[in-house]
Amino acid sequence: MSQALAAAILALHLLVIAFNILGMAIIPIGAWRKWRFARAPVWRLAHLASMAIVAGQALAGRACFLTLWQDALSGRGRQPLIMRTVNAIVFWPLPAWFFSAVYLTLFAYVLAMLVIVPLRFSSS
Repeated sequence: MSQALAAAILALHLLVIAFNILGMAIIPIGAWRKWRFARAPVWRLAHLASMAIVAGQALAGRACFLTLWQDALSGRGRQPLIMRTVNAIVFWPLPAWFFSAVYLTLFAYVLAMLVIVPLRFSSS
């Protein structure tokens, strides 16, 4: 049961990572292509909040809470092959300061996108 929950948390973690990464590309491309949703407040603010959580955890020197939950449930040594493979792709063996610098830089980028591609609230 705990392995299944750990796998579900890993899947959620992958979705959050994809949301954050794709959002950073979709905002400027969507503005350039004049896609309405690229300026939609709901998903832009959700993206900003998600990146703020990532940057805040990095700034505090903490691991992502999803990572901590997954580790607590699965234990690194007993993971199935697919989980070990995905973990090897997601979790790089680099120092924490490297990730903090990357996450804070990406958060600054997302904040800059709020200025460069401002939110558009509907008038209705």
